[in-house]
Amino acid sequence: MSLENQIIEIAKQARAAARIMAALPAEQKNRALFTIARQLEKDKEEIQAENEKDVAAARENGLSDAMIDRLTITDKVLDGMVNGLKYVAGLEDPVGTLSDSSIRPNGIEMARMRIPLGVIGIIYESRPNVTVDAAGLCLKAGNAVILRGGSEAIYSNQALARSIEQGIATEGLPAGAVQVIPTSDRAAVDMMLKQEEYIDLIIPRGGEGLIRHVVAASSIPVLKHYKGVCHAYVDDPADLDMGVSIVLNAKAQRPGVCNALETLLVHEGVAQQFLPMAHTALADAGVTLKGCPKTCEILPDAVPATEADWPMEYLNLTLAVKVVKDMDDAMAHIAAYGSNHTEAIITTDLNRSRRFIREVDASLVIVNASTRFNDGGELGLGAEMGISTSKLHAYGPMGIKELTTTKFVAWGNGQIRS
Repeated sequence: MSLENQIIEIAKQARAAARIMAALPAEQKNRALFTIARQLEKDKEEIQAENEKDVAAARENGLSDAMIDRLTITDKVLDGMVNGLKYVAGLEDPVGTLSDSSIRPNGIEMARMRIPLGVIGIIYESRPNVTVDAAGLCLKAGNAVILRGGSEAIYSNQALARSIEQGIATEGLPAGAVQVIPTSDRAAVDMMLKQEEYIDLIIPRGGEGLIRHVVAASSIPVLKHYKGVCHAYVDDPADLDMGVSIVLNAKAQRPGVCNALETLLVHEGVAQQFLPMAHTALADAGVTLKGCPKTCEILPDAVPATEADWPMEYLNLTLAVKVVKDMDDAMAHIAAYGSNHTEAIITTDLNRSRRFIREVDASLVIVNASTRFNDGGELGLGAEMGISTSKLHAYGPMGIKELTTTKFVAWGNGQIRS
């Protein structure tokens, strides 16, 4: 069978499975999630052995430390997959719920019913945990899913797929409900993106280059997340000790992820005091600062920033720093260079925090806490499909509710329209 016919057959199987998945009771979907979780634990040694093949190849091919970090299935990562499935199983099933009910003047009762999206295609790089997270969320939301991971994780994804398939079969779910495209051939991606007859939505997860390619090539609607240029603004007034702790966590706790801090904005009224404090903590963590002229005056060992630094998603231990006149200046900078991902303010002024939340456009705007909290698990969604920085049809982390839509339903008693 040719690659094109193989992709078409996978898409057809997913479409057939989606009809069955949409009608499954919550209890059966939850049993499947718990069974998959147990199967992952049972297959742990095999999964990690296959993952080590990918990690070794990544090192040989010179992948960055950030990419290798995303690729590696440690005990903690595998436990996270298992616990994520269990958490999702415990969430309320949105499928079939009714909302916005009303009775029209002619007596017809109408409402909105939440339904699955159908068939979802996920195209992603590096992180094999996406294979499990996406499968679990799509199953719980009553969707079928087609997964196409990057070539750097081919062994890991195939091992995870075998565990998922075993769990699905045990609980009687259709085999086409979760499928992993079994090739690293890049042509498979473009072929997948043309299956609009069978696939309802494409969600790409990875670098900006991948996402822009998917958007350009797809004939299927795409949920986009180009990059995470996240800012923290230290206001005047602010608790500066708390600010140092938040900035350090947001930048250095895990610098290679999309919700890590990339630019620090500091009110000129606190810059002389705050920047040396922050520099000490950040330098101890190995962070390099790239600063505006005012920053470099305060911190002579900072590297002068260029225009190219302000929209940069570093994904490493580099942080751009700019001293701003006031909150309006900070918000103008965010509007010019942000990516609608995560924006934070550190302030002790309640009214200013409210204004920042109201006026700053991002999928999460947060007060006095780390940008690292823009995460499905941290925000109570369980595992997440990804973080959408477009506004249709979801904005922010995508949990099970964001993997559904609504249709209108109506009950009449013989009414006809005149």
